[in-house]
Amino acid sequence: MPELLTKSAPYVLDEQVGFLLRRAWQRHVAIFTEEMGEDLTPMQFSVLVRLAELGSCSQNRLGRLVATDAATIKGVVDRLAGRGLVETAFDPSDRRRLMISITDQGGEVVGRAIEDARAITRTTLEPLGGEERETLLRLLAKLT
Repeated sequence: MPELLTKSAPYVLDEQVGFLLRRAWQRHVAIFTEEMGEDLTPMQFSVLVRLAELGSCSQNRLGRLVATDAATIKGVVDRLAGRGLVETAFDPSDRRRLMISITDQGGEVVGRAIEDARAITRTTLEPLGGEERETLLRLLAKLT
């Protein structure tokens, strides 16, 4: 066994923040996939919510607002555009900037999905008591 694992203070994977966050995320995604009635991934849902809030924004800014990289946001936008949920257009003041906006259909989808998302959050946090839920959400926000 590597010495690192046998020292007086062993490295216990099940106690590491990254491992625990990944396990919690995997659980949440499984719940999301099972309960989301609109055939959306968590990232697609996040993009639609942000666009519903903003109306329109550049693809670059949208990626930052949903905490993802340029390549990922491009793929998400392309898939949502293919479904008619968002539309893209070049910014008339800067043709290098691609603007993304939610379509009427996308607004309807996200509007219906909101109740599913609330239920998903409740189910994800179900093992915790009310005060624990508030504490977890406050601490996670502090880490971001």
